[in-house]
Amino acid sequence: MRAAARSLAARSRDRIAASDPGLLRLAAGLRTVGAIALTLAVLSLLGADVPHLVAGAIAAMVATFAIREKTRGPQAVTLALGLPVALASVSLASLLSSWRVAGDVFFVVLIFCAVYGRRFGDRGTALGLIGFQVYFLSLFVGATRSTLPGFWGVIAVAFACSAAARFVLVPQTPTGILALLREAFRARLAQLIDAQLDLLEAGPDDAEKALEHVREGTARLHETAMMIQGRLAEGTPDETTARLVQRRIADAEISAERLGLLLLTARSAQRADTLTLHLPGASLPEGGDLPVRDEAFDLLRRDLQALRLLVGHPGAAGTGRAQVRNRLLGYREEENLPKASPAVQDVFRGVAEAARGVLGLRIALDGPQDESDDSPETARSREELDAEDAAIDGVGEPEGAAEEATGLRRPTTRAAVQVAVGSSLAIVGGELLSAHRWYWAVLTCWIVFLNTASTGEILVKGYRRLLGTVLGVVAGIVLAGLVGHHTWTAFAVVLLCVFAMFYTAPLSYTLMSFFVTAALGVLYTLLHTYSLSVLVLRVEETALGAACGVVAAALVLPVHTDRRTNELLTTVLDRLSDVADAAVDQLSGGPPADLLDRARDLDQALADLRAATQPLTHPVTPLRTRRDTARYVVALLETCAYHTRSLAATAELLPTHPSIAADPRLRRAGERILHNIGAIAARVADEHSTAAVRTGPSIASLLKPGASGTPRYGRVTDRVLRHLQRLDEAVVGLARPLGVPVTPPG
Repeated sequence: MRAAARSLAARSRDRIAASDPGLLRLAAGLRTVGAIALTLAVLSLLGADVPHLVAGAIAAMVATFAIREKTRGPQAVTLALGLPVALASVSLASLLSSWRVAGDVFFVVLIFCAVYGRRFGDRGTALGLIGFQVYFLSLFVGATRSTLPGFWGVIAVAFACSAAARFVLVPQTPTGILALLREAFRARLAQLIDAQLDLLEAGPDDAEKALEHVREGTARLHETAMMIQGRLAEGTPDETTARLVQRRIADAEISAERLGLLLLTARSAQRADTLTLHLPGASLPEGGDLPVRDEAFDLLRRDLQALRLLVGHPGAAGTGRAQVRNRLLGYREEENLPKASPAVQDVFRGVAEAARGVLGLRIALDGPQDESDDSPETARSREELDAEDAAIDGVGEPEGAAEEATGLRRPTTRAAVQVAVGSSLAIVGGELLSAHRWYWAVLTCWIVFLNTASTGEILVKGYRRLLGTVLGVVAGIVLAGLVGHHTWTAFAVVLLCVFAMFYTAPLSYTLMSFFVTAALGVLYTLLHTYSLSVLVLRVEETALGAACGVVAAALVLPVHTDRRTNELLTTVLDRLSDVADAAVDQLSGGPPADLLDRARDLDQALADLRAATQPLTHPVTPLRTRRDTARYVVALLETCAYHTRSLAATAELLPTHPSIAADPRLRRAGERILHNIGAIAARVADEHSTAAVRTGPSIASLLKPGASGTPRYGRVTDRVLRHLQRLDEAVVGLARPLGVPVTPPG
């Protein structure tokens, strides 16, 4: 009974860790709710009235969510600087409340400065956000000169309570966040193996659904790996530890993704390529080797379950677990492979590599393990991992690594001008709709420009905000009717909405807007300004603000979606060429390079491109052909990134693995790939470019043994050749949708 309860608790923890990596959303929601609740408690003890309570709640929320630094010292400094900014903002709003034109002009100037301040990093962004939101707060609660001293005190209390919630009630440290992210990576890895096991067992009717779960699991695992990458610098004690964790996370991710691809290959009669794993909706041809329920099938199912057990319970020990690990790692030796088709044997090899990745991850995160029950194969894997660790200890900070972070930056001046123009239109139009609630249009215009960089992104964000607002109005009507004028019940409902808003914000902007609007309906009830007409006006002002934002983005220094995606696509291709060139050079005998950092730069560039193509791939877009093309191009690029990451990971093993040797012939095999990537990048950057993609014999044929008896490559070089071949095919595949001419062989 106790064992079942512990198992249920462990699975529940895994689900929570996997659904919210690092518990970042949960912490954000609890921290904000804690700051608001503490502020309300202090103000109520001081005898504050409802308008001051509402102002305190909003100020506490702003002071909490505006801070984005990752370490506590900079967070404290930004919070301390934010208080005078907030006091100045509420003071100017109160003093200018009697002069509407002057107040409107200053509001536009404040908006321009707030957006322009984003160029100064997280602190500039936070201070600008505090200045704007507190000015909006003043308009919302109707602050005047006579009430200004009271609001000063309310804001000071709110900032103090925000600091208490951040540093005392819900503290988070970079080390703690990184530990939670690593646990989330382990949980998502276990979920991916579960999905792969379902794919193995799925019948013809369930295969497509199982494949989609594998795609989702692979993407979620990659997302967590990227989150860990972003926290390594602050969350580890030194550069060596950071590089060690980075290497082990990359090994585990690549081996798990490769295992999924090998399963797909064995299931497919046509030998499904990597694109099937990355292209949503791609079908899986049936008729391969694995659907046959034979002895190899049963053994593979058992081994996948054993791999899932190793991943799911990393801290457990015991002879039985060691024996399972030994058996899985034994498949790295040819003589231990079961009798099966070559495709199925490749899956067993993939299981062994995944088990090695899990072992390396466990050693890196938990330290040395008990080796008394190790088999020779497991001992060899440990020796390889120890050699890699020693090699990492000897690698210093790569030259020029810090320069990569200053690459593509959003032009803040253009964004500031666009927001200022859009806000001016929103003020004029909003005052025509309502002389007292016009600021809702300005708020919407401001928000649709946050974290957007093209007209298409702004249009999609405006649509989502309007949809969430309409649904939130309905919820606000219901909630306002339920709570009536019961002050503390209403504030409790507001706290629940605020928590839901921050918990769902990274998942769905529509849901976030829904909870914001529902909470506002309750706040209007507290301020005795609630009516159905007010909530309808909220929808009208939201629609107006979104329209003003789109108009300003389309007419004032516009950045069209095509231009934005082309710029990011060029960046992705440049990063792809950089990693492929360095990996092939090292595999050919060149000097070692920092390949994993370059691979992560490629992943980040690809993530930026994927986000920028959302307007093109949105379900409501009328341009279906263009949507399908964008999805196909992104899937091909993800395929290229997978094979390039695999090449980089193999190249990093060269200095420490005597069984892996450099092969100078690989350099010739990579020349055509690099040329083709450059040709596509040139065509994307300049449509008048005459660069063309070259095709020719397979990559393997370029490395045929010469007449002098050049030895044939071994299994590792075979794997490298397969990655190069698939990379070559994916790069050539990019030519057609991007309109790049292809030169036939000869």
